[in-house]
Amino acid sequence: MAQCPHCREEVAGIPEICPSCGKKWSTPEPVVPGYQVQPGKYLREGWELFKQNSGGFIGFALLLIIIHVVLNYLPVIGGLVSLAISAPLYAGFYVVSAKLMQRRTPVFQDFFTGFQFFLSLLLLSVISTILIVLGFILLILPGIFLMVCYLFPAMLIIDRRLDFWPAMELSRRTVQSQWFGFFVFVLLLILINLGGALALGIGLLVSLPVSACAVAAAYADIFGLQSDYAGSVPQLKA
Repeated sequence: MAQCPHCREEVAGIPEICPSCGKKWSTPEPVVPGYQVQPGKYLREGWELFKQNSGGFIGFALLLIIIHVVLNYLPVIGGLVSLAISAPLYAGFYVVSAKLMQRRTPVFQDFFTGFQFFLSLLLLSVISTILIVLGFILLILPGIFLMVCYLFPAMLIIDRRLDFWPAMELSRRTVQSQWFGFFVFVLLLILINLGGALALGIGLLVSLPVSACAVAAAYADIFGLQSDYAGSVPQLKA
């Protein structure tokens, strides 16, 4: 369910007119071309965000790793549970990053705000994974293209209250106008996390949150933060 930006009532899909308040609700358009993708800038800002709450980020990253290790020991059901909760959990990094960018003090429960958007994030995870896997099967390149294009849907769901498909489409249309720059950014994030994994896995406690903070910094630079993260659950501005 998406949320009307005017009356904040939950609405199925993205209607032209909100059935609750009657105000026009147009489908979001991609960011106007002309912005410059700056991977180095986003990584530096991600590192600075991480340093502002390093204890919280490392603690939550450790919790994520423990959860995934435990679930891996549960045949079938563990994989399904991991798929269901991964997107809401990882979204916690974005929420805390957004609060820090708005000069607010996060608390540990902010990392679990993604569960307020559980269904949309779950559908995003399932549908995007299916499309990316199909893309890799079809000569690999379409999968790489979609993997890069779907960089921002989770933040669009949380920050703009979009449903999963409009969020995916808005991210795709925005990213594809500067696709190669984003490809370089994603490649750097992958290399950073590979380095973290090679450091006996301990490096992931830093590389995972720094990467997420960098993505949040890129989102804020390109889209701007639309919600007010004053509380543990962000509220849209009227």
